[in-house]
Amino acid sequence: MRLGRIGYINCYPIYGAIDRGIIPLAAELVTGTPSELNDLLAAGELDLSVVSAVEYARNAPDYALLPDLAISCDGPVRSVALFSRRPVGQLDGRTVLLTASSRTAVGLLELLCRDVWNVRPHFAQARAEAPDLDGLSHLPHEAVLVIGDAALLLAARHAYPHRYDLGAEWKRWTGLPFVFAVWAARRSTDAAAVRHIYQTLLASRAWGLAHVDELAAAAARACNVERATCLQYLSGLDYALTDKHRAGLTDFFRRLAARGLVPDRSLRFLQVA
Repeated sequence: MRLGRIGYINCYPIYGAIDRGIIPLAAELVTGTPSELNDLLAAGELDLSVVSAVEYARNAPDYALLPDLAISCDGPVRSVALFSRRPVGQLDGRTVLLTASSRTAVGLLELLCRDVWNVRPHFAQARAEAPDLDGLSHLPHEAVLVIGDAALLLAARHAYPHRYDLGAEWKRWTGLPFVFAVWAARRSTDAAAVRHIYQTLLASRAWGLAHVDELAAAAARACNVERATCLQYLSGLDYALTDKHRAGLTDFFRRLAARGLVPDRSLRFLQVA
């Protein structure tokens, strides 16, 4: 069994107990960016993984969602943001750099630009998977989409006069939580083995949510962001997938499908009983 995990600190509450050997894991851990894990799961090189929500929508017939497990927010997410040199209403025809490695963040940004801010920027994909924050000023752009630990670090630098938190923008638009990532297993993987890993992840999450202070201290050391910022960030994320979260996820998929960005998908979960 091969289990994927994002290398960002937002996964600490799920994998912290596993990393510390507190909860044993009967699988090999594979660490990568969201887009790397998306591709590995699609290629069958992972049995289950945390993946971008959009990745599930694109390949739902091959996947089963793990119930009650996600990375989501109900308001500001803090680690997915558009940093801009001008107000967002002035980005029509301007270059927006996509240094993000999450297809979900890109899809959400496209919806917000078209349906909320009524602008049509020129999206330019950066070559690097992870942004070089020090080199951003040398790239031609008016705004840049940044996710993960880099977004926390860039916010702390106050390098751009305008910052738009995509989780907060979605909440203001729809009134619903936003699900950025889910855990999915390939349907071809042995169901009993997947259920065992799933229970391990739930146990590790329970430990992580009870030790957020400890995890925030580790996160501060890992990404060079103040501990208080990391604590606020991790405490503000939600790792469940309740009915309300599923409503937000379904609404996101519906809006993407209406734009032809993903097929029209329903949520199909692993049977755990």
